[in-house]
Amino acid sequence: MVNYLQIENLTKSFGDLVLLENSSFSIGEGQRIGLIAKNGSGKTTLLNIISSEEGYDSGNIVFRRDLRVGYLKQDPKYPEELTVIEACFHHGNSTVELIKEYERCMETEGHPGLEQLLIRMDHEKAWDYEQKAKQILSQLKIRNFEQPVKHLSGGQLKRVALANALITEPDLLILDEPTNHLDLDMTEWLEEYLRRTNLSLLMVTHDRYFLDRVCSEIIEIDNKQIYQYKGNYSYYLEKRQERIDAASVEIERANNLYRTELDWMRRMPQARAHKAKYRQNAFYEIEKVAKQRVNNDNVKLDVKASYIGSKIFEADHLYKRFGDLKILDDFSYIFARYEKMGIVGNNGTGKSTFIKILMGQVQPDSGTVDIGETVRFGYYSQDGLKFDEQMKVIDVVQDIAEVIELGNGKKLTASQFLQHFLFTPETQHSYVYKLSGGERRRLYLCTVLMRNPNFLVLDEPTNDLDIITLNVLEEYLQNFKGCVIVVSHDRYFMDKVVDHLLVFNGQGDIRDFPGNYSDYRDWKEEKAQKEKEAEKTSEDKTSRVRLNEKRKMSFKEKREFEQLEKEIAELEEEKATIEALLCSGTLSVDELTQNSKRLPEVNELIDEKTMRWLELSEIES
Repeated sequence: MVNYLQIENLTKSFGDLVLLENSSFSIGEGQRIGLIAKNGSGKTTLLNIISSEEGYDSGNIVFRRDLRVGYLKQDPKYPEELTVIEACFHHGNSTVELIKEYERCMETEGHPGLEQLLIRMDHEKAWDYEQKAKQILSQLKIRNFEQPVKHLSGGQLKRVALANALITEPDLLILDEPTNHLDLDMTEWLEEYLRRTNLSLLMVTHDRYFLDRVCSEIIEIDNKQIYQYKGNYSYYLEKRQERIDAASVEIERANNLYRTELDWMRRMPQARAHKAKYRQNAFYEIEKVAKQRVNNDNVKLDVKASYIGSKIFEADHLYKRFGDLKILDDFSYIFARYEKMGIVGNNGTGKSTFIKILMGQVQPDSGTVDIGETVRFGYYSQDGLKFDEQMKVIDVVQDIAEVIELGNGKKLTASQFLQHFLFTPETQHSYVYKLSGGERRRLYLCTVLMRNPNFLVLDEPTNDLDIITLNVLEEYLQNFKGCVIVVSHDRYFMDKVVDHLLVFNGQGDIRDFPGNYSDYRDWKEEKAQKEKEAEKTSEDKTSRVRLNEKRKMSFKEKREFEQLEKEIAELEEEKATIEALLCSGTLSVDELTQNSKRLPEVNELIDEKTMRWLELSEIES
């Protein structure tokens, strides 16, 4: 296996905070690696170091020569004046740089090196670069290629950046949370796209189905060290627990030995002077092991929901639209006690607007929402992360409450409550601007739950949360004595939490499905298969009818067939002429430009007309 990337003894710290210490790993050709760690452990920092976006304290990072690397950042940025398609040419990669080199050559008198450039353009398929960019953007639901990037939402910008990373088919693709802001259809398209390609992959994602289906290896950052597992996410869970159990046994054994050796070390120095020096050295090594702690803390969500009565809320004949876009069309629903509902649908079908109508933040065009008197909402929104950057973490919580009621007479101080969410005393007195994206999400979740809600409305709660926090949040929601609405594109999360789904199909078409997401996906696939079989049966009947009828070419089709033969021959001749001219070295700059643009157009016309000629040739003349 060809080694693409070798990292040796990497150390990275921010002041007193050490993220990585003498860590080593490698990535080889064809390896698909998922990177897992708790929020704040350095996942994004490691990706930034590898992509030369950030420096490091010590160690070596060695790439294979001429390796093409694509990198999708967690929060990509582009100059505001660029259009969507221009953004795909903005970040320099080998193909873009080749296109620029070709354009400079065409503008230079004599066109030095043109023949070699044309060969390289063909080899890298640079002529098709823009067309390929548009195809991938369309798959990611970005179809206005001339739209300025300053008008894009954060999610749309992330999708443009994802297209940018995929276009050139790099040897090594680095992805930081690629499924954030992708709807379920796009996530499954990306999943299949990555599985089909041969590129190597290093990826951070919280989507566990995505990890299982795309990655064949897992790297974990834990306690400043890197651990590598040769298997998918399910295999990693099993082997990680074995590692933790083995470490716990080793620490316990070292503790027993440490107590014996400590007694020996505390004796009179005179007595110790006659002992072997190696035993003193061994003592300090044992002490290091004995004082280790297995980093297996979890977020502990022990918050109790307040009492909720039998009347929750009733939505009665709701209508909502924005221009031609229907969100709700005569929607009525009565929410049941302890109900756990998931909401799924493509981006732009109105899921977040629907939630805001229920929360009273957006008014329907008509209809009513009647909320029960005992209902206390806890709303976790996509745009709710609005903390004062200069506040300390502890102050954010204390501004809401100094003491948090847990129910059954139990109380916690703000500091104790934060520790349940893995905020150490040191982090609590740190400023908000120092927190990672995932830590901010965890703090936001903390501020929602500490108010003891009995009806949780969670709009994309999984974005930027680490997998460990997600596991505990899932367990909490399963045992939550209240109502839950979850809008999420995380299939694994939905499977664990919800009882049924509201499926938003667009234009006010909302269906209630009795099951979780996997049930819904199986049902959709079965339905699509039945429709395909029915269509095939229909086509077979049509084919038999046509066979019996022995359909002949119409006069119009015969004329078209003859005309196509002439046009294809003319286009083939034009193609040969252009190719000869481009290699002649006798054309002016304008003529070279004109012919270079015309060549891909001619190729496309030949393909299109040949396909139609083949269709007509199958009909009896």
